[in-house]
Amino acid sequence: MKIEHDRVAFTAGVRDGRTLGSPICMTIENRDHASWTDRMAAEPLPTRPEPLTRPRPGHADLAGGLKFDRDDLRDVLERASARETAARTAVGAVARKLLGEVGVDVFAHVVAIGPVHVDALGLSHSELKKRSRASDLSCADPAAEKKMREAILETAHAGDTLGGVFEVVATGVPPGLGSHTHWDRKLDGRLAQALVSIQAIKAVEIGDGWAAAGRRGSTVHDPIGYDHDRKRFTRPSNHAGGLEGGVTNGEPVVCRAAMKPIATLKKALESVDVRTKEPYAAAHERSDICAVAAASVVGEAMVCIVLAEATLEKFGGDSMGELLRHVDGYRKQLQEY
Repeated sequence: MKIEHDRVAFTAGVRDGRTLGSPICMTIENRDHASWTDRMAAEPLPTRPEPLTRPRPGHADLAGGLKFDRDDLRDVLERASARETAARTAVGAVARKLLGEVGVDVFAHVVAIGPVHVDALGLSHSELKKRSRASDLSCADPAAEKKMREAILETAHAGDTLGGVFEVVATGVPPGLGSHTHWDRKLDGRLAQALVSIQAIKAVEIGDGWAAAGRRGSTVHDPIGYDHDRKRFTRPSNHAGGLEGGVTNGEPVVCRAAMKPIATLKKALESVDVRTKEPYAAAHERSDICAVAAASVVGEAMVCIVLAEATLEKFGGDSMGELLRHVDGYRKQLQEY
């Protein structure tokens, strides 16, 4: 909402612009909260606010109400709201700073909104990032962006919503992050879980993903070469999306996430009152038409968090200097392999 500034205040763990090693605490003020203090107060209220009893299809309203035995579904929808991703994005910014120190860069761009898809552009990662950053829809293809905007406006006039797909790319990732020996530490699994945990994300693919399932292996797997001058293994392609066997292989990590259309519709779908069990149109809360570009920012943050965690697991250290020494030593090891 326009009244929200999403400014972060560090209240612990940072001094003079540097982390201290203690837990980092960040606060983001929710300015809209003042409008809800009379209805969401912790103490008993003099008059009970009108309950929300008509669950919205596609939201957590009904499932959450059934789980926690709540028939005022506002208790569910306020916590399930995508507003909580502001905190994830703040944490992701800290993780991004750490990754930057070891040469890893993460960015996202939108590749589809509704029926409009971006054609293969053949751009370098730096140009792809530059173009998507300059776009309101985080789209690097101006022609596709124009069609996406038209599709959003058409959908808005129809009282409906649109989903889409965004791609997150991490460059400079060293080989060896993750694990091929522990199912719960496989990095592709951790990235997929982190991305699909974002509200409205219903599918995640790594590299060629679903497309690879319909092709022969000879066209899917990435041949291995060796650059003697740079002393590193190379790949002419990256169908694997930078991950093999749950471990990074030195190529850019590429993930795509599919976002369903926003579930709050002005043209409300049929529902049932959870108290009376009578049919009603679903309740309507404030809603956007398409949030794919915004979700891509959260996707960046989640990938940063997972990669930062995997980096610290592999290299360890209690200070940035110690971490960088470990990373430098590993890079020398790779050159001598």
